Amino acid sequence: MARAHPMARAHPMARAHPVKRNRARASGLGALLAALLLALLPLPQGPSAAAATGPEGSAVTKRGTRGPHDDFSGLEVTVHQTRNLRGQGLRVTWKGGKPTQGTATDYLQIMQCWGDDPAGPKREQCQYGASRVGPGTGNYGSYIAQRLIPVGTDPLETQYDEPIPYPGVPGQTTDPFVPFTPVSGPATTSLTDWTYFNPSDTNEENFVRTQVDGTGETAFNLQSTREAPHLGCGDRVGTGADARGRGCWLVVVPRGSHEPDGSAGNNGRPHTSPLSTTHWNQRIVFPLDFLPVGDPCPTDKAERRTSGSELVTDAVTSWQAALCSGGATRFTFTQRGEELARAGLLSPTSTSPGLAFTVEPVPGGEKAGFVHAPVAVSALTVGFYWEADQIGLVKDLRLNQRLLAKLLTASYPYDVRELTDKAPVPDHLKGNPESIVKDPEFLKLNPEFERAPQSVMNYPGGILLSAERSDVVRVVWKYLSGNADARSFLEGKPDPWGMKVNSHFKDLALATAGTDDFPKADPTLTELTDATGEKRITYGLLDRSPYANDMHDVARWVRRGTNGSKDDANLDPLSGELKLVTADILPGNRRAYGLTDAASAARYQLQTAALPNADGTYTLPTASAMLAAVEQFRDSSVPGVLAPAPAGVRKAAYPLTTVTYAAASTALPADARKDYARVMRYAAGPGQTQGTAPGELPLGYAPMPAKLKALAASAAERLERGAPAGPSGPPDPAGPGGGTGGAGGTGTTGSAGGDPGTGTNSGTGTAGGDGSATGAGGGSGSAPGPGSGSDGGGTGGPGTGAPSSAPPGGPPGATGAGDGSGSGGNPGPQLAATTGTTPSGALGWIRWILLGVLVAGGVAGIAGPAVLAFAGRRETPSDSPRTGIRNLKSG
Repeated sequence: MARAHPMARAHPMARAHPVKRNRARASGLGALLAALLLALLPLPQGPSAAAATGPEGSAVTKRGTRGPHDDFSGLEVTVHQTRNLRGQGLRVTWKGGKPTQGTATDYLQIMQCWGDDPAGPKREQCQYGASRVGPGTGNYGSYIAQRLIPVGTDPLETQYDEPIPYPGVPGQTTDPFVPFTPVSGPATTSLTDWTYFNPSDTNEENFVRTQVDGTGETAFNLQSTREAPHLGCGDRVGTGADARGRGCWLVVVPRGSHEPDGSAGNNGRPHTSPLSTTHWNQRIVFPLDFLPVGDPCPTDKAERRTSGSELVTDAVTSWQAALCSGGATRFTFTQRGEELARAGLLSPTSTSPGLAFTVEPVPGGEKAGFVHAPVAVSALTVGFYWEADQIGLVKDLRLNQRLLAKLLTASYPYDVRELTDKAPVPDHLKGNPESIVKDPEFLKLNPEFERAPQSVMNYPGGILLSAERSDVVRVVWKYLSGNADARSFLEGKPDPWGMKVNSHFKDLALATAGTDDFPKADPTLTELTDATGEKRITYGLLDRSPYANDMHDVARWVRRGTNGSKDDANLDPLSGELKLVTADILPGNRRAYGLTDAASAARYQLQTAALPNADGTYTLPTASAMLAAVEQFRDSSVPGVLAPAPAGVRKAAYPLTTVTYAAASTALPADARKDYARVMRYAAGPGQTQGTAPGELPLGYAPMPAKLKALAASAAERLERGAPAGPSGPPDPAGPGGGTGGAGGTGTTGSAGGDPGTGTNSGTGTAGGDGSATGAGGGSGSAPGPGSGSDGGGTGGPGTGAPSSAPPGGPPGATGAGDGSGSGGNPGPQLAATTGTTPSGALGWIRWILLGVLVAGGVAGIAGPAVLAFAGRRETPSDSPRTGIRNLKSG
């Protein structure tokens, strides 16, 4: 900016030299542009966000010790993040271990524990012992997966060394066990007391392999108090700025080749519990610092509601605490499909969210009174967690458009049913490879699978998909329809090896019309019977390959190594009826993959598949690849909104990149516009600093480039100024009566550090905590999912009575908001066109003085040369100040 002033002094030289005259004119234009940028740039929002703290910045490494029978002193275990934790994947690596011998010896056992003692947790405080199976057993017979300590098996055991009464059988005893004591409540009373955790929701790792070189790696499925309230990790301790989350512990128990008494166990396979004293004494303990879970904002602050795309859920959850501390307003967020969020803006009620996060623009855009501020660059990705016997974790995977089309249309027989002599390949899938790992096209792209052991070729399950209807689903179908091979496959043409699309998907016009959901159109049913052949039950595609609630749920289930399929049957002990259940998954054989967002994939430490762009270059969803894609986006029909180009980006760009926008109406009341403009400015300013601390941009997003930040700043300014008065008069602040109810939403998020809800709710929800919601509207619904949705969900209910954020008159063509009385509105006093100074502006009114000075200088710099040029009647288009400004706006 400072260079503009010396350039202005060149003005007298303009008569002598046309080049210098042009430079003078350009310098004047530069001053004007500098003034414009100064007015539009986002200003600091109070104290700067904490320095970025990547997960590696809080890594902790500890060594094992020598035991009475096994030596672990050469073992080094690293937990790669120990601060700012939440429900997420936690990377754990190690070296110096003894290679695992089959399913028998030399492995690690990992568990999450609570405990307030600085020395570490007690074994009673650890979540462990609910795994259905131990390696190589197929049943509950292996004590390595239990809390049981058989009498006499451990010479060092002095606490649990006496038989205990057998429940319900007087006079009979059984071996003792280590009870689980929760952070609040009574201890468990039996070995299979699942009051607090059970085989379907525990996160324990009872058998983690060490490779032949002595190294190993896993991504532990860490749980906050949302998923495991009995551990209390992240429970809010303290209030206000001093609030912190309750800490917890990660405990690693290395196992060797000996039992506690020094023996080699049964057939050389030790089978005692890690909670037995001898093994527990070898534990390696890591303290874990959790972000506080719960609403970070005092509930007496005025509420502003926001809603929309799941692509910003993790980001908004992080930003909420900083936004709360920077003003007098608390911002709540309801996750819902983008189309529903846009509908809430177009047909607002008195309780509708006034700001929506969307990928596609609001119909009509700025002409209809809506501004769009880019706030997040993210992407869709195929995340996977794939264990394989002998080779450990699979880390590299390539999928092209046609392979993805095959997965999304259930075109592999094994995606529809378990193939047996009684359940053969369905007629409409005959001739197709049984599963993706048997597909020649997949093996050609991933030749290491063809060379791998047979266990790697085992069926990995159907692809896990979100049940939410969303703009980002359309991005996926556009990606496939833009590729000739995938498009022709979806239309019914066989691939070069003869594989055809599942005929039940052929007539859905997926290659042309697309859709905002992932249909499961195959009606095939498979019958299961009990051992007698008398009791029968059937399952279909929704059981074999169920939906997840949303993309966060996809990532969480993929990290567990299963798609949650219920295609096995057990007799219910109470009713005697057959029930569909999820089959047991042995440690070392967990494998799953699903379509999720890059932030959720990063959060749960998933590997991601490389996808080809228009050049055929296989790219991963890295920050640089996402930004390379954004550079190639073109303007949509709405000014300021870029259209995703999944089938068109080239070079190093990642194809499934998206930009999410914060959209709001300029017809909102002035105080609401001011608040929502602050959200836009924070999101595009301090909110783009990447890290794991509250207020920062979570990993998995790409920090926005300057071009998008400038667009966001401009949108915030326009929103705060509000809509200019129209020729027919100003809008009525009271608004017309008889408002139309808003559309239903799915899930909510609460606070920084918390986990988004995965339940459903009808109405406009307001986050009341971490994953809970209350909202205006009634009714409820749910999508079939692979589990209980333990992250929490929204519930419909009465409104909170917070100040309305609905626009006073609504955009053209929209149904106005009102109090529901049905009384018509009358013209009222004109709303102010602006609200004065920028909220939280560090420069405040000073920048407007600077703006005036720069404008004056710019006009002076242009006026002199312009008068001289007029005399010579010479001006080229490139000299026009309007050309420069237009180019600035177009980027």
